Amino acid sequence: MINKKVNSVQEALHDVQDNATLMLGGFGLCGIPENSIAELVQKEIKNLTCISNNAGVDDFGLGLLLHKKQIKKMISSYVGENAEFERQMLTGELDVELLPQGTLAERCRAAQVGIPAFFTPAGFGTEVAEGKETREFNGKMHVMELAFKADFAIVKAWKGDTAGNLIFKGTARNFNPVMAGAAKITIAEVEELVEAGTLDPNQIHIPGIFVQRIFQGEKYEKRIEKRTVRERK
Repeated sequence: MINKKVNSVQEALHDVQDNATLMLGGFGLCGIPENSIAELVQKEIKNLTCISNNAGVDDFGLGLLLHKKQIKKMISSYVGENAEFERQMLTGELDVELLPQGTLAERCRAAQVGIPAFFTPAGFGTEVAEGKETREFNGKMHVMELAFKADFAIVKAWKGDTAGNLIFKGTARNFNPVMAGAAKITIAEVEELVEAGTLDPNQIHIPGIFVQRIFQGEKYEKRIEKRTVRERK
């Protein structure tokens, strides 16, 4: 069995260069590859195209890359929590492609399974459909969407083994699974890394064939965007 473990985040991301297209898993601040994002900031690479459901917040997640102007284009669905993103978009500093959330997920999954394109009703009659092929199915108009083409998919899992098998926890099981294997190289950072054969095969969400490199992350903050608690009675 191939051992896909690398010893550090630096080794995992050693060949990520300027102008790369990256998929980054997570939803809001949940399930994001914190260690990998921090390393991208340290590498100071530029002109990145980032495919991610959201852009983090001003001082965390992809917001750290935006703050240093390392991202030239964002392909996202929900970006409402990032003031710097809004500023860069409105001033024309940042190229932005906004997509319906389901379309974003399916374009990832299509790349993962080798489907070049698909039709969806989401976005027909709006700016989302401009310049795209449309077709009628069963009396309803659909928009053709292309599978993403990315250089790297960077995902975060709860547990993984040295063969690259991954288990996600809770709501972190969102965009991470559909991004794994959807790029030329998939890099997984995990909270707990164990030897191959340790994980229960029935619990594995993504098989190791979709992963090229895996490493154990550290010092996860796991921030909550908006903490809401009940008043004490």
